[in-house]
Amino acid sequence: MPELPEVETVRRGLARALAGAVIDKVEARRPDLRFPLPKNFVQRLSGTRIDDLDRRGKYLLWHLDRGETLIAHLGMSGRFLLTMPGSTSPPQDLAAFAQSIGPEEKHDHVVFTLSTGAVATYRDPRRFGFMHLQPTASLFDSPLLAGMGPEPWSNVVHGDWLCNLAQGRAAPLKNFLLDQRIIAGLGNIYVCEALFAARLHPFRAAGTLDRAAAADLIQAIRAVLEAAIAAGGSSLRDFAAANGELGYFQHRFQVYDRQGQACARGDCAGIVARAVQAGRSSFFCPQCQS
Repeated sequence: MPELPEVETVRRGLARALAGAVIDKVEARRPDLRFPLPKNFVQRLSGTRIDDLDRRGKYLLWHLDRGETLIAHLGMSGRFLLTMPGSTSPPQDLAAFAQSIGPEEKHDHVVFTLSTGAVATYRDPRRFGFMHLQPTASLFDSPLLAGMGPEPWSNVVHGDWLCNLAQGRAAPLKNFLLDQRIIAGLGNIYVCEALFAARLHPFRAAGTLDRAAAADLIQAIRAVLEAAIAAGGSSLRDFAAANGELGYFQHRFQVYDRQGQACARGDCAGIVARAVQAGRSSFFCPQCQS
């Protein structure tokens, strides 16, 4: 599942080509993805200008000039392919995933043709992604976004805030952080990496965080996400950035997917372990994370 850095990489790739352009034509090749497409989907989008492309958590937001916002989620295998005007090269795959089913074109479900000549094609072999239209004025009242926690870089996110929020919580620290009502956009890979950076054990009760540890954790979360965005995301499933190059953050993993390998810290003799938490793999060093 794409996490915040991957979705942000896709957003930046799309924004360069789509922001300010008018959607001349929309082709919906099927009536549904994970959920049915919105009523009158093609008519509501055709002729609209994309004022801006934003991100909230793991959602892409296309702000349209008619007062609606297109909310898009990539699911497990969704990605956008971008064909630039006048280009004879293959479409740039903004978020490619290796696991496909059958001929690729079979899974090109929604095609947006822009006034600039650019074409953005939504491809999704598994169809776990979805699209929703919401009035922009009530955007954050949408069930998809309502109740979502602040972004990791929000001014309200700091050590004291996180410590207060965690007080009395018996849930494991990793599960606590994966709750999108706490901090938006955090996913399994980067929570594992941030907990390692902060020397915190994923099974530790969230309520045991003191203010110093909470401050270190916030700093670690931001540093890990920023490094991942700068690297273009991770390529566990052949993730590709806007220029078609694979993301490289997976080469910087300190614990994720490193079960049985030596701890990346030079002063630690521990061996990376793997355990299952809430159906997801957790990777950690049992010696230096406490």
